[in-house]
Amino acid sequence: MAIQGPIAIGFEQVFPHGCYLVGEVQQVKDFDASTNGRTVYAKDKTTGLPVWQVSVVDADPEAKASQKSVTVKILTEVQPVPPPPLPGLPFTPVEFDGMSVTPYVGQDTGRLAYSLRARAMRAPHTATTSTPIKPTAPASASAKNATTNTATTTGKEIAA
Repeated sequence: MAIQGPIAIGFEQVFPHGCYLVGEVQQVKDFDASTNGRTVYAKDKTTGLPVWQVSVVDADPEAKASQKSVTVKILTEVQPVPPPPLPGLPFTPVEFDGMSVTPYVGQDTGRLAYSLRARAMRAPHTATTSTPIKPTAPASASAKNATTNTATTTGKEIAA
């Protein structure tokens, strides 16, 4: 088979509706190498970089409840620092750069699952805009179309 190892994938493909940080950045432990009194932290097999992990909530409104919380592992020499929280939001929106996905079969379930990895975590580009989007009715649309367009724009404004 031509595909070997992780498959490169864009953030927008994994989280088209965005995602929100829930929890702390943690360094991943290597449970096989650790002993009773000595903790050994995991290193990526390909790059040799330390592995950190964060839990995020997928903002996709159609995602099943069991698929809402996802762990993303970040490969970097130093601990990633989350972006500052935004006023008025209960969770911090984040994006990831250099993402890859590795499919695998879960040992407990026998089902297909995915391991997500990234090279960096940052604030979303849209999170820095402080001006809200205001809906506008099209100049030459019927009343029905104007209502539909306004509702769609309002829906996007609420989700943003």
